[in-house]
Amino acid sequence: MTVTKKVLITGASGYLGRYAVKEFKDRGYYVRALVRNPEKIKTAGLHGEPAVYNIVDEIITGDVTSPETIAGICKGIDIVFCALGLTSPDAHHTSYDVDYLGNNRILDQAIAEHVSRFIYVSVFNQDKMPEIPTIKAHELFVAELKKSGLSWVVMRPNGYFSDMGRFFSMAQSGHIFMIGEGEKKINPVHGADLAKVCVDAVNGDSREIPVGGPDIYTFKETMELAFNACGKTPWITELPMWLAEGALMVTGLFNRNLADLLSFAVEALKFDHVAPAYGTRHLKDFFAELAAVKH
Repeated sequence: MTVTKKVLITGASGYLGRYAVKEFKDRGYYVRALVRNPEKIKTAGLHGEPAVYNIVDEIITGDVTSPETIAGICKGIDIVFCALGLTSPDAHHTSYDVDYLGNNRILDQAIAEHVSRFIYVSVFNQDKMPEIPTIKAHELFVAELKKSGLSWVVMRPNGYFSDMGRFFSMAQSGHIFMIGEGEKKINPVHGADLAKVCVDAVNGDSREIPVGGPDIYTFKETMELAFNACGKTPWITELPMWLAEGALMVTGLFNRNLADLLSFAVEALKFDHVAPAYGTRHLKDFFAELAAVKH
């Protein structure tokens, strides 16, 4: 008799989290999903990610910054898949609070319950941006995971299609301000393609897996693709890097959390982010799908 393995997915309402729920379910796992707001997963996401409310086996409504809401979350769990992270400014919490302390609360319970595998989603090119607060928080947690005694995998995607969706939103407005010359390259990955690699990682050795998508573009080419999908003539204004860095310093005086998150976006534009290619889904098609929805 085959025993159904149970997986806990944290960050289950996010872009990757939803695709991970679907992929684990498609492969026969029992899925326990941690979300802050169950209503959110009843409808498709902003970037086409699936509604998963009706396919998860169990929903835990909780918040990793409130320990009492996640007590016992790993009970009976075989695998933890952690796609949790602070992606937008929060008035009350920093990346350290969520990406390090929050994930640590999950890890402590995973250790106590002797889970067989802990898969954590961090960042690609982390070694080039060690002082960026979001990267620092993620990597502090990676260090804890590696010394936990658990069997682990660290996924290192270089950028999601949903991140590129921000360029699409700006293109729709008719104009994009681009920091720098936009000549650095990236091959972002679709959430469904990344989810497959993540679930494949349940079996195998403890390791770090960098993941990108099938197509390499410069940041400027990515913006031009977005304009083309909108049916608009590309209008891109270059802003010098020094100006963006100056604006970051000013932002930091008024809103530290916003500046911390934006510092990652600015720093990331300084070098290439080309990771090993996985998957079959193309950015051009993704933009076309977004355009079809908007129309």
